[in-house]
Amino acid sequence: MMNRSITIGLVQMQCDADAKKNLATALRHLEHAAKNGAQIACLPELFLSPYFCQKKDDREALESAEPIPNAATKALSEAAAKLKIVLVGGSVYERAHDGKKYNTALVFGPDGNTIGTYRKTHIPEDALYHEQHYFAPGDTGIRVFDTPFGKICPLICFDQWFPEAARIAALKGAEIIFYPTAIGTIDESVEENITGDWEQMWRAVQVGHAAANTIYIAAVNRVGTEGAIHFWGGSFVADPSGKILAKADNREQVLLATCDLARVHDLQDAWGFIRNRRPDTYSDLTQ
Repeated sequence: MMNRSITIGLVQMQCDADAKKNLATALRHLEHAAKNGAQIACLPELFLSPYFCQKKDDREALESAEPIPNAATKALSEAAAKLKIVLVGGSVYERAHDGKKYNTALVFGPDGNTIGTYRKTHIPEDALYHEQHYFAPGDTGIRVFDTPFGKICPLICFDQWFPEAARIAALKGAEIIFYPTAIGTIDESVEENITGDWEQMWRAVQVGHAAANTIYIAAVNRVGTEGAIHFWGGSFVADPSGKILAKADNREQVLLATCDLARVHDLQDAWGFIRNRRPDTYSDLTQ
């Protein structure tokens, strides 16, 4: 079997109200990741600010959406070029030309150029996760980008719960799915938890995506308590057999993992999940 090993770095960080400070923190961690061998790095979802979707009508947050490119995305582009890495820039709050607002991930190449963008497909609306008040459903579809270090797919947070998105990424040739994330436990004084251990379920569903599609999964979360949500961190990388290669705790850190991308194709051939599909029987999925 051919070895195609690369190192990826996940930046697990705390986010506060100062966007410039958050950007500086992200850039510092990216430099650490690159110095320790990361060829692809990923930031968390909406890393430039606190998770503002806890309120339905945060006027300041609603007005903070910006067109792309902007000063922050320019800084990320420059960082990718300086560090010679592929960078999944977490996600930013984008205001499109038609006025719609999206939760958008950008992927930059080692030359600093934008390889592509992805707009979050699945938008939650739940207690303290009022994203439908801020984001339009993404219109890009699931995208896979061919980078110098492998074929990657950026999906965003709530997309994690949908096996359809992961399967489409695998069918389009993704070797790693990156999930920039902002997820935590809600204070039970706000809403009673009847759904069990969120972190365990969050990790389990994504490890399932790794095993069912025989691809790498890299999920990166934020940390810290913001309002009534405690962001637990727990960023991790799972391999195509469903084994967790690396897992962060609940503090700010850079998580590194080595991924042999040749295993994706070897295990897809060995397990046969992709080639033995029966799409002629799946029409109910789109009804």
